[in-house]
Amino acid sequence: MSHDLPGALVREAFLVLASVGGPVFGALLIAGLVMGVLQAATQVNDTAVGFLPRLGAAAAVMWMLGGWMMDRLSGFLAHCISAMSGG
Repeated sequence: MSHDLPGALVREAFLVLASVGGPVFGALLIAGLVMGVLQAATQVNDTAVGFLPRLGAAAAVMWMLGGWMMDRLSGFLAHCISAMSGG
């Protein structure tokens, strides 16, 4: 194992984290903004009204992109194991 391998793996891990987590965080951001505007317009400040749409958005994104996310994460894990074993 070379001395620059851990740094390269950490850098790649952050890139994988951003690409896998980005769609979920984006959906949560959009749902939160929409619900915030609707709550401000209607003056309904119930926590469940803001939480349930965000939960639904996160579940929908995970359902639609879950397979791709798992493929990306398992590919990164396989790459890390092969890189650390010297292969």
